[in-house]
Amino acid sequence: MEIQYAKEYDLEAISGCDEHISKEELLKSILDNRVVVVKDGDKLCGWFRYNLFWDNTPFLNMIFLLDEYRHKGLGYRLMIFWEKEMEKKNYNLLMTSSLSNEDAQHFYRKLGYKDSGCLLLKSEPLEILFTKEI
Repeated sequence: MEIQYAKEYDLEAISGCDEHISKEELLKSILDNRVVVVKDGDKLCGWFRYNLFWDNTPFLNMIFLLDEYRHKGLGYRLMIFWEKEMEKKNYNLLMTSSLSNEDAQHFYRKLGYKDSGCLLLKSEPLEILFTKEI
């Protein structure tokens, strides 16, 4: 398994699974090196993408693994990769979030992310915000 920054040729595979971002915005994120993929040879296994909250704090928007690659430690490896990359860029605080009905909240807490607030939108479960100092 190899972790690397996504390239333009990864756009179709990612956009076919990620309905939370337009293809145009995803391409911009790829070109800005804000999307990282994990591959088994040429096969896409998963990815993450991030942005900057308040234009200065890395915020993990999405981490996704295809079903057959879940519970194999790849999510952990992707998160460690992201944290190290953000540390190289001299960031000292990271953010992410999870819906209160998603298991991801437990994953983030195991990695040392702390509950830091929440957001409640109409007709949505509570969104839990997490932060981690690095």
